[in-house]
Amino acid sequence: MSNHNLFEPEETHHFRGGFSYAEDDTKQLPRSFLVVKLSPNIPENTLLWLVDKIRGERAEGGAELLVMKQPYNKKEGVVLHISASMIKFLLVAEEMDMMKQDIFSDMNELENFQSKDVHIDDLLTVTERQNIVKHELENIRASPKDTSIPGYPNIELYEGQSIIHVCLKANIVKQIYPLHDKESLKKLGASWYLSLLNKQPFDEIREYFGEAVSMYFSFLGYYTFALLLPMTLGFVQLLVSAETVPFFCVVNVIWATVFLELWKRKSNELAFKWGTIGMTSLDEPRPNFYGHMGKDHVTGRLQPQYPRYKTNVKMYLVSIPIVFLCMIGAFIMMLASFWIEDLIRNVDSEWTPTLLLVPSVLYTALVYIVNVYYRKLATWLTEWENHRTQSQFDRHRVTKLVLFEFVNNFMALFYIAFYIQDMEMLRSQVATMLIILQAINHVQEAIIPLIVKLSTTKMVQYNLLGSDKNKRRDSHQSICSSYEPLHEIAEIHKDDSRIQEAEEEGMMEDYEGTYDDYLEMFIQFGYVVLFSSVYPLAAFWAVFNNVLEIRADAFKLCVVYQRPMGKRVKDIGAWQRCFEILGALAIMTNCGLLCLSPQMKTYAPDYSTEKWFMLFVFLEHLLIGIRYLIHIAIADKPEWVRMELARKAHESRKALKSERAKKSRRTNFSRRFKTVHGPHRH
Repeated sequence: MSNHNLFEPEETHHFRGGFSYAEDDTKQLPRSFLVVKLSPNIPENTLLWLVDKIRGERAEGGAELLVMKQPYNKKEGVVLHISASMIKFLLVAEEMDMMKQDIFSDMNELENFQSKDVHIDDLLTVTERQNIVKHELENIRASPKDTSIPGYPNIELYEGQSIIHVCLKANIVKQIYPLHDKESLKKLGASWYLSLLNKQPFDEIREYFGEAVSMYFSFLGYYTFALLLPMTLGFVQLLVSAETVPFFCVVNVIWATVFLELWKRKSNELAFKWGTIGMTSLDEPRPNFYGHMGKDHVTGRLQPQYPRYKTNVKMYLVSIPIVFLCMIGAFIMMLASFWIEDLIRNVDSEWTPTLLLVPSVLYTALVYIVNVYYRKLATWLTEWENHRTQSQFDRHRVTKLVLFEFVNNFMALFYIAFYIQDMEMLRSQVATMLIILQAINHVQEAIIPLIVKLSTTKMVQYNLLGSDKNKRRDSHQSICSSYEPLHEIAEIHKDDSRIQEAEEEGMMEDYEGTYDDYLEMFIQFGYVVLFSSVYPLAAFWAVFNNVLEIRADAFKLCVVYQRPMGKRVKDIGAWQRCFEILGALAIMTNCGLLCLSPQMKTYAPDYSTEKWFMLFVFLEHLLIGIRYLIHIAIADKPEWVRMELARKAHESRKALKSERAKKSRRTNFSRRFKTVHGPHRH
């Protein structure tokens, strides 16, 4: 694309070739922003229909995107590369209300960017353009005429359904993914996971991976820095005296509250800088949101409409009871493991020490298997509830999953602490969870996927070499078969590096989002705030793990996984509430552990059970009151963010008032013109 004024008319463009190119440069293909791999067995009429939907005009239900294809390979099927024209990027960015930090202005005010020196590459990042292409693909929705997918009469469509998601579910489309930018990734890696002492490059992370990934690493860095205080206090507790346990219990609870309130301020600051602070439940509906097509009351555009009460009925009458039944089942499994251990412990045999390991091993394996199926169930239930926006969907899905994970990861510790009341066993269990399990997670997340990636890369290179050697032999067969789909679509040259990149990255593991990463931090935070009074080194091992976690997570994103699609977020979503609930539970657990600790009982050996209970209630209410005061004292948004939001709101009102005044003057002038000159016409 030439570097001309974004708002001047573009040269004459041809669209029948599947992409837009200028008359004087017909051989230059646009950049690939998404790769779409189709099933090798896709019928020709389905292929043509799908490509027409991608290329077609919006008035006819199309996405108006630019399509290229790789040289056809019968085994792999058709592989498409999707892009968009310059004006398409700008129009959709305007619809999506994208905001640029440079001038704190949204994309609706396009005249702010009118400059001959401004190019699309400077205005929109690669991640933003990938999101635009993905947004248009996912919003190819079935019209009333589209009752089923051509070639697949059994796959019925209803009005407003996302066609691309139906094709993915039916395996007509095998994969959709963006390609990595090798040069940008190399620069990012050098300043990120290869640099141990430097600050994380959050702006570069956001530019390459999007807001969701950058928000996660911002949280991880902020949380790790905040852990330095309880880590220091933990060492002091070990060195000074065990009699200081009450003090550290109280400090840990206050620290957790202050940290979460300060992080809320930090996330609002980031959201304002990134232009996502105004995201609401009335934003663009997610692709899988279904309902009858109707005029949106806010935007005026034609969008799927679905009654909110139906979603609430599904949630409260079906989903929540199912989730609680699953939680009860997980709790029973945990109790059964302890009961079986007690039975084995009472058996007098030389095999008893070995047999004691069996219930724990079986329970761990069973939890892993149940987790896999429960995750699918939670995703299906949330999909069935039909939430409007992606942020609502993520929030309700995370809530279902976290409730189940809480039972699996913490109920055993509560059982040991408050039923068995074995503090040594509790200390050993927390240490095992923090040290051994986190080490296993690092191996699972980074090392194993890296080995798989290296093996698949060699496999791809071998396949490409084999295809070159057999090219002459295959060419004769291809002449005989003479099947070459999509003749009118521009073909990428066989030596183009995008072909090998698409092949290699298509075999990489898909990054499923930040859920697992946040879950690790959630569980770790629980160990630190709930039980660190029993195991003072909990915060130290958390810091040690997180320093490695930052580099390991960065490494797997840059090297191991497919490039994830950028995702706009304004905060950490449901995780903020989950962490806050753990902070509230920490008050009860720390007060309970305090009252059960031998150190406290030495101070008051004559206290009855009732007096200890009254002490527990007093401490609990005192800390809840302190927590509430901290919540009130620390504002959710920094002062400068509140001032900027107020200024923007004032400017918007002022602009609206000015526009109304102009309209009113035009109307009055028109009336006056008719009044003065009307009589002279007679």
